[in-house]
Amino acid sequence: MLGNFSFGDYFKKEAIKWAWELSTIEYGLPADRLWISVYEDDDEAFAIWTKEVGVPVERIKRMGDEDNFWTSGVTGPCGPCSEIYYDFQPERGYSDVDLGDDTRFIEFYNLVFMQYNKKDDGSLEPLKQMNIDTGLGLERMARILQKVPNNYETDLIYPIIEKASELANVSYALADDHAKMNLKVIGDHLRAIVYLISDGVVPSNIGRGYVARRLIRRAVRTGRLLGIKGDGRGNPEGAFLPTIAEKVIELSSQIDPDVKSRAPRILEELKREELRFVQTLERGEKLLDEMLANALLNSNENGNGPILSGKDVFLLYDTYGFPVEITTEAAEEHGVGIDMNGFEIEMENQRRQSQAAHNAVKLAVGNGAVLTENISDTEFLGYETLSTKAVIEGLLVNGNPVIQVSEGSDVEIFLNRTPFYAESGGQIGDHGFLYVNEDRNQKNAVVEIKDVQKSLGNIFVHKGTIKEGVVEVGKEVEAAVDANLRQRAKIHHTATHLLQAALKKVIGDETSQAGSLVAFDRLRFDFNFHRPLQEKELVEIEELINGWIGDATLLQTQVMPLADAKRAGAIAMFGEKYGEQVRVVEVPGVSMELCGGTHVSNTCEIRGFKIISEQGIASGIRRIEAVAGDAFIEYVNARDNHMRQLCSTLKVKAEEVTTRVEALLEELRMTRNEVSAVRAKAAVYKASVMAGNAFPVGTSKKIR
Repeated sequence: MLGNFSFGDYFKKEAIKWAWELSTIEYGLPADRLWISVYEDDDEAFAIWTKEVGVPVERIKRMGDEDNFWTSGVTGPCGPCSEIYYDFQPERGYSDVDLGDDTRFIEFYNLVFMQYNKKDDGSLEPLKQMNIDTGLGLERMARILQKVPNNYETDLIYPIIEKASELANVSYALADDHAKMNLKVIGDHLRAIVYLISDGVVPSNIGRGYVARRLIRRAVRTGRLLGIKGDGRGNPEGAFLPTIAEKVIELSSQIDPDVKSRAPRILEELKREELRFVQTLERGEKLLDEMLANALLNSNENGNGPILSGKDVFLLYDTYGFPVEITTEAAEEHGVGIDMNGFEIEMENQRRQSQAAHNAVKLAVGNGAVLTENISDTEFLGYETLSTKAVIEGLLVNGNPVIQVSEGSDVEIFLNRTPFYAESGGQIGDHGFLYVNEDRNQKNAVVEIKDVQKSLGNIFVHKGTIKEGVVEVGKEVEAAVDANLRQRAKIHHTATHLLQAALKKVIGDETSQAGSLVAFDRLRFDFNFHRPLQEKELVEIEELINGWIGDATLLQTQVMPLADAKRAGAIAMFGEKYGEQVRVVEVPGVSMELCGGTHVSNTCEIRGFKIISEQGIASGIRRIEAVAGDAFIEYVNARDNHMRQLCSTLKVKAEEVTTRVEALLEELRMTRNEVSAVRAKAAVYKASVMAGNAFPVGTSKKIR
């Protein structure tokens, strides 16, 4: 879109005259082929077009709110529009003209006259400052000037279509309308995708990254419908999008040279996304074909229109990872509708099941039996306390339900309440002990807990080993979390939030979390980004985080409605399922995230933060590992010990180690060169000795 703005400088008269001048003089469009639309009540614009520009009254149409009145929202700046249309068929005359007839007209220029403010009651008041917003479609103007039947056949897109036609082994000129439409989809989408990735958008399941992924997936499926197989270079299993993208990159070289310099990343990203989606596509296509055939068969039998049920759409989505948009598109191609209401009901049912207060827990066990008990959700008390009394509601040994477990056995324990945090949101489960008391003075049994996981709904499974005594279902226990390990986890979890905030400040808001691990000894954070971080960026990230730690900021935690949390700007992890009420953890002025994990009360508890590695783990995905708190001190001490040993071995001070090592490497390089030279001389000498021992063969005596 080409455009220009004015904020209180010029207004209708100038905007209209300049639009006409650009169209008729600079672009050379015939004036008698241009039609004008104005808002139905905009007599001022009508008069300018007729009296000052000279457009005949019969080529000006007054139109209503839907077509010619622009608003920025329910309230706010708004105003009438005036548009310029090009007439491809002027021979049809002036009677019964409909500017919305796209077989004859194309709107290529729009002038918005922002002269009002729309109030809450819907009334309009004049703005003190009249503004202009104009837009001219680049592809539309190219279509007009190049005299082609549509935007896709301009030199902006058609070369891409030709490349796709070549791979599909079809002629665009001879193709039917359906095949032409598919080729246009590929041409349009590939151009958009290449520029998105070039500008730093990484295909993902969130925000603008999902826009890129959706375009890629539609292009892949469309190519398969056209019969494109392989990369066009002899590899039938190869990706074809990169081959077509090379043409897009070639076309961009005169417009945006950065696209060419980023070509390797663009092509690799496309290859990875296509090959990954083909696996999803192949899994779902066969089942979808069967479902569509059944829908058509049932339609013929009952006389109703063919519909794909919400359950079928949900099965494709949930079990086979088949995007709903692709299912809808495929169904439409076969004349089958989609029960979207049914699909939404299935999605809602899944959400409710995961949040149910009481669940029938079915756990597959080793001998094929099933443990079925009505076990209520575990009451989690770990935000407020690290120890509590609880009752054992169930026991499993090797997956088998038991009533009693004795010393030395590994066991899974279900409690009615617990202070133990169960692994979720990237944070590992707490460690600690369960004590079974027969009386006040004697501990009857001790269970060491090494992991806590969540089962269906919100049921906590405590995994451990019986260290002493016997445990039984129904017994009361004292559940105690290892306070030191919990503190380590809290430190690393809060440090993870600070890391995400620092990344957004240093490399940009477009980066987003792609996974995490909050452990006792370290933290790991995966994020979307297209290149390795530079050393200076890593230093800046560490400085920011350690600065926030030094600020000794009190964290704020509150539970609020999900909608309120999002409005407040809280960051949500894509893919996580949230209830109507969510827990928001905020480091004021730094970070605000939806999070059910455990955190420090004050950033000063973290004490220190250090990045220990940064690496790529997949195309477009980077990983940072870091340490904080006690783990940070242990890491620094270990590195200091290594340095002391190195200084002792090299007999230099710490600040001289680098210079000494560089000198040793240079000595080693020179020594290796000397050895190579000696070996070369020895080889030459051996060759001369061998040559001296050569003897003549044959009658000619010329061959030795």
